[in-house]
Amino acid sequence: QVQLVESGGGLVQAGGSLGLSCAASGRTLSLYPMAWFRQAPGKAREFVATISWSSSSTSYSDSVKGRFTISRDKAKNTLYLQMNSLKPEDTAVYYCNVRIGLSDYWGQGTQVTVSS
Repeated sequence: QVQLVESGGGLVQAGGSLGLSCAASGRTLSLYPMAWFRQAPGKAREFVATISWSSSSTSYSDSVKGRFTISRDKAKNTLYLQMNSLKPEDTAVYYCNVRIGLSDYWGQGTQVTVSS
């Protein structure tokens, strides 16, 4: 069984930065792509960024491209999201995700609040 635990969320002013982490346990995830999603109040969960198993390929939603950076440390079995130039519309609960076979695994989420 895979467990994902996000951390690093908090309250930040617009224009500021935050770094999120997602620590995985229960299984080594080094062979799987991983992703970040977010969900704002009253809205559906949306894709933020993804990274390939080798870290050679990354992809971002248009809304965060150029501001957010996804990375991973295989040795630590940890996924990261560095968020810069934050905007109030980035306020959401952020979740990390990994799909293994037909199963999707999610963490409990970490709240990011950006004040204007």
